[in-house]
Amino acid sequence: MANLDATFSALADPTRRAILARLALGEATVMELVEPFDMTQPAISRHLKVLVNAGLVVQRVEGTKRPCRLAPTAVAEIDQWLGMLRRALETNYDRLDGVLAAMKPEK
Repeated sequence: MANLDATFSALADPTRRAILARLALGEATVMELVEPFDMTQPAISRHLKVLVNAGLVVQRVEGTKRPCRLAPTAVAEIDQWLGMLRRALETNYDRLDGVLAAMKPEK
C-alpha cells in the first residue's frame, strides 16, 4: 500500500467501512452492496471507487456485473504499519515501567 493517507482517508467514512465489512464475508456485486444502504447504486459506486483507489478493494468485469472483493494484501499492509506503532508503544511502556520501578521507595 503505497499511500497510507488514501487508505486511512477511505477508512474514515462509515459507509466505506461497512462495505469492507461486507466484503470480508466474501465477494459481492455492486447491486448486492447497495441492498443494506439507503443509497443509490451510483453513490455506492463512488464509495467503491475510493476504496479501489486506496488499494483496499479490487473489482473484475463479469459481463455486466462488477464483482468486488477485498484486496489480498491491503489489510496485511495496514497491520504491518500498525505493528510498527505497537512496537514503539511497547518500548515506551517498558521504559516507563523502568522509571516507575526506580521511583518506588525501598522498604
